[in-house]
Amino acid sequence: MSFLPFNKIRGDFLQVNRKRLIHLHHLNHISRPLLREMLDFDLSLESIYSLAPKELSHYFSIPPEQASLLYRDIHDRALIDLYQKNLHQTDIVTIFDKTYPSLLQHIYDPPLVLYCRGNQDLFQSKPAISVIGTRKTSREGPQKLHFILAPLIHKDWTIVSGLAYGIDYYAHELTLKYGGKTIAVLGNGFNHLYPAEHEAIFTQIAHKGLVVSEYPPHLQAKRHHFPERNRIISGLTEATLVIEATEKSGTNITVEHALEQGKEVYAVPGSILHASTIGCHRLIQDGAKLVMNANDILEDYR
Repeated sequence: MSFLPFNKIRGDFLQVNRKRLIHLHHLNHISRPLLREMLDFDLSLESIYSLAPKELSHYFSIPPEQASLLYRDIHDRALIDLYQKNLHQTDIVTIFDKTYPSLLQHIYDPPLVLYCRGNQDLFQSKPAISVIGTRKTSREGPQKLHFILAPLIHKDWTIVSGLAYGIDYYAHELTLKYGGKTIAVLGNGFNHLYPAEHEAIFTQIAHKGLVVSEYPPHLQAKRHHFPERNRIISGLTEATLVIEATEKSGTNITVEHALEQGKEVYAVPGSILHASTIGCHRLIQDGAKLVMNANDILEDYR
């Protein structure tokens, strides 16, 4: 689903519209599909604020109980104050804005709102590659990552990952070490970092790169957020590189998104004796390109 026509909207209508979108995006009882239905119902979103619970239930086919909760949220003064606070204290990009990442416009289920800290110019930086892998790496994992990733960093590639334990952390750390460009996509709001141990590198990336979340700053991480954010990790790049992965790794979710988005998938082989490499071997069997060094990726890009 693409929202390209939204970017043609200009002027006061756009400004008011994006503010309503951000406010509704803060509400507890509204999902992305429901918010999209509201945009289809009224692109300005103005009429949503005048609908009674019964009308919300009728027009959007939601249970009366959910409609009542949604109506309460829409008019809740505390939530309005929280939205206004975040609006003024956080850099926010909506799908209506010129600065919205062009690559994300073309994926299925693009995020409607992104909360940002750092250099938003990195949204348009190319080439960019998402680097993913297991949280529990083998001893060779960081070495493999360095061997393949360092040449890409030196050639000004933007490295995108999820700031999780393991491969994600090493990818961000290496990019910062060499003064490269990196984007971290979170599964939580900025005020509730997960994992909390990564606060130092989070701060570095916010200062030297870009941190992005689909979730408002006040929202804590939930289990389903991490599979959801994976579509953004792959969506921000032209290709995905898997360093290490177990056979049933969550990494496979990002790979599935990358394939659905028509992106190239690369996988690094390893010892058949390590559980952390089985996932990569399966990907290679299924058609991912085997990567032995950075040139295997650079040649494709050329």
